[in-house]
Amino acid sequence: MKKQKMNNKKKLGQRILNFSFTKILIGIIVCIGVVTLVQEGLKSLLESIAIDYEYEKLIISIVVAVSAIASYIVLYKFYEKRKITELSTNRLSRNLLLGVLIGVILQSLTIFVIYLYGGFSVVSVNSFIYLIPALTMAFNSAIFEEILFRGIIFRLIEEKLGSYIALAFSALIFGALHLSNPNSSIVGALGLSIQAGLLLGAAYIYSKNLWFPIALHFAWNFTQSGIFGASTSGRAISNSLLTTKIEGAELITGGQFGPEGSIQATLFCLIATVILLILSHRQNKIIKPYWTK
Repeated sequence: MKKQKMNNKKKLGQRILNFSFTKILIGIIVCIGVVTLVQEGLKSLLESIAIDYEYEKLIISIVVAVSAIASYIVLYKFYEKRKITELSTNRLSRNLLLGVLIGVILQSLTIFVIYLYGGFSVVSVNSFIYLIPALTMAFNSAIFEEILFRGIIFRLIEEKLGSYIALAFSALIFGALHLSNPNSSIVGALGLSIQAGLLLGAAYIYSKNLWFPIALHFAWNFTQSGIFGASTSGRAISNSLLTTKIEGAELITGGQFGPEGSIQATLFCLIATVILLILSHRQNKIIKPYWTK
């Protein structure tokens, strides 16, 4: 009888440990914890060397990105006892190139609409060194956010509740967390839920690989801030390749939140999302909820 109770407790513990919410919670705590420790430790080390601030940020962002990937791989390889196929390097070039291409095109179309309305003008063209701050921000946020939102939250919800419910949940969470950004609003957060939450989730569904949404996320942010000098999610960048002036109706320019707050950014990303989901349907990549299987 005592042995049976112990076995029941063990089985209950295993069920709790293998519960999707538990996996998500542990994953977020471990990845954020590792990244924070690495970031603070490296920051203290580099400050003692007295390296240039922008290069310091670039080095930190690269090491932080590597630590985020490494912590995710080690954790879930041990936790779920499987190969981490979502970070496989198979077809890596294809996933990276396709992601960058889509991100650049979508952001360029968004800016082009602002230009057509007379709200975008180039003040000056700067040195390529000016790309470093935007490169740092885009590289770091793309990898870290995709590990958290697509690798952990979306993937684990999708396994149980299916692709569409996972898309909805992860998109809403992504948008809601950006409400704390400077110059944010409900409209801006909803736009990001579609532009990033739905599009990047659809990119993961289509590729079953994190490198595709990482590249898309990176290209979108880098093109927006590093090339066109626009604010990204409410955050202005100090330097960019082009010093530009963006003005006009907030519906088209996104106002102080940046082009991500514009109607055309949401529309273009929604079209791309629908295309990726249609392709995923045709290739039987949509996962159904567990109760329909």
